[in-house]
Order: sequence, then structure tokens, then C-alpha cells
Amino acid sequence: MTLPNYEIFALRYATMAVRPRGENFIAHDPHEENMPMDYFVWVIRNADRVILVDTGFNQRQATERGRTLLRCPVKSLSLLGIAPEQIDDVIITHLHYDHAGNIDLIPRAQFHIQDDEVDYACGRHMCHGLFRHAYDVENVVDLVRRVYADRVSFHDGAHTLAPGIELMKIGGHTKGLQSVRVHTARGWVVLASDASHYYENMLKPSPFPIVFHVGDMLAGYDKLRSLADSEDHIVPGHDPLVRVKYPFWGDPANDIIALHMPPKA
Repeated sequence: MTLPNYEIFALRYATMAVRPRGENFIAHDPHEENMPMDYFVWVIRNADRVILVDTGFNQRQATERGRTLLRCPVKSLSLLGIAPEQIDDVIITHLHYDHAGNIDLIPRAQFHIQDDEVDYACGRHMCHGLFRHAYDVENVVDLVRRVYADRVSFHDGAHTLAPGIELMKIGGHTKGLQSVRVHTARGWVVLASDASHYYENMLKPSPFPIVFHVGDMLAGYDKLRSLADSEDHIVPGHDPLVRVKYPFWGDPANDIIALHMPPKA
């Protein structure tokens, strides 16, 4: 069977311009220079469907956590000519605040999440502040409301959402984190999300320090490589280098990056 090709866009919606390098690696890093963090949501589309990967955070969360919100990630879909009503499916890679806010702005889509992620976000591990710090209870409640409205599909491991779009459970960073494998004109591209925040987390390797299971996170790096056509086909979740490596789509001021296009030389 010939697989369809999809376009993939990374939409940068927020940033943290000042962040010490040491906060991004679990292993000690003696360097003291700045290592900023960017925040993205991702759009997968072709002529037949529009899929949103993650939903970002809002101004309240940005203020509470000291991040700079550049634009509402859901409203910024209009820059691609997409209205929220056109979204068929939303893949939630995990329920951390920066990936699962703004659910209320998506009126009809079906949400896709791993069993283990909801178990983690609603279970005994959230009795520990260390684990729940990166969650926002309002986001979790928003998702649960959609469970009761028959708008959430649960998955237990790998799942083919559509020909050429595959959900892959990685774990590590959270109990049920999933990455997304997408077939494009340049081959299989893997949206790692927070399976690897930065390219350097994989390359060292040294995981990001917010982690549920270090062993699963390290094994996840190998899994990402096995799913992608090359390391140039793996897109980390928060690295500003994504904006350097790939071409902008349209006006660079819109911060939309075309991941289905080959990396720049």
C-alpha cells in the first residue's frame, strides 16, 4: 500500500529566553551559559485531514511559570488557514501544562492519549509535588470532562491513527508520554515531543531532569532513532535549533517551521 504524505508544521507559541544549561540535563553540566527553551505545537495535514499535536498553554500559565507567551497556539492556527472547527483529531503527547492547555478551544476534535498518561496524572504519583509540578490540574480536569463527552480515545502502546500517522508510546519523561511518527515526502519524520527536549539530550546522552523513569527515557532515544529515517528526521520538543535547522513557512515573524521540508544546509 502506498502511504499518503503529510505536511508537518511546528508553531512556536512561547519561549523562555533565560535558562541555565544545567536545568536541561540530569547529568551534571558545569557550563554556566544560557540555554533558552522554545515551546511548540505541531500541525499534521494533507487534503483529507488536519491533526493537531498538543495544545500549548495560556496566559495564566505563562504568568504563573515565568514564560513568555508569544501567541495563543490554537488561535495561531489561522496563520495556516485552519479554524479550530476543522481539526479532526488532537494528539496529546502528555498532560504537562505546556502540552495540554487550551483544550476548551477545540470544539469537536477527538483527543488521543495513552492509558498510562491519564493513570499517571490522576493516580497516586500526583501525591508527590515532584511529579505533579509540571501538571496543571485544570488541564487534567478539562480532559476528563471530554472523556465523559465521548471525545477521548485511549491507547495502550503503538497505534496507527491513520495510514502514515503512528502513535508510539515512549514513557520516561512521564509514565505515558507518546511520540508521533509521520510519513512525509522526505520520509518518516518523528515528532519526539518531550521524549527529547533538545537535540543534545539525545546526543550526550543526558535526559532532561523532569523524568518519571530514567531507564525508559534513555531507551526512548534508541526507539526514536529506530522509528525515523535518520537523525535528521527526529524533531525534539523544545529546542530553539529547530527554527535554525528547518525553513520557515511564510513570514518568519509567524514562527511556523516546515518540518516536512529537508533541513537547511
